[in-house]
Amino acid sequence: MRGRGASREPGPLKLLAQDADDLKVISAAVQDAICKIGDIRYEPGPRRLTLALNRYRWEGAVRRERVRAALQFGDVLEVKARGIRREASEAVLALLAVTFEATGGEDPGGVVALTFADGGDLRLRVEAVEAALADVSGPWPARSAPRHDSAVGS
Repeated sequence: MRGRGASREPGPLKLLAQDADDLKVISAAVQDAICKIGDIRYEPGPRRLTLALNRYRWEGAVRRERVRAALQFGDVLEVKARGIRREASEAVLALLAVTFEATGGEDPGGVVALTFADGGDLRLRVEAVEAALADVSGPWPARSAPRHDSAVGS
């Protein structure tokens, strides 16, 4: 049993998103994740897009750790890529954010945008928001920690 005030390291993340607010939580968890272009797979039959990535563990008490994770989107009707060369399967992408833009009205569909550093992005036209993030390995020391300046222009 742990003593009072002892920190407890969180276990593997397992998150589901079914709306734009849920997706913001997943976006925060995968900010600064890295993946190879070859680790992005779209399956038109089951309408699923999966990314295998190395996620920075923002939630961990021990900083400077990464963990292997899978990010999957369901109900994907179409995928458009900009600034990403599929033939460069070993090229590394850094994920900045995951956002959702509704089509409007009562329709739950819209576009999920995955924005990568250096201007690349994926746009997924979805019938509805259906996303899952799951850590699939234990953590390991990160070589470096992402830095985000808190003040604009400094």
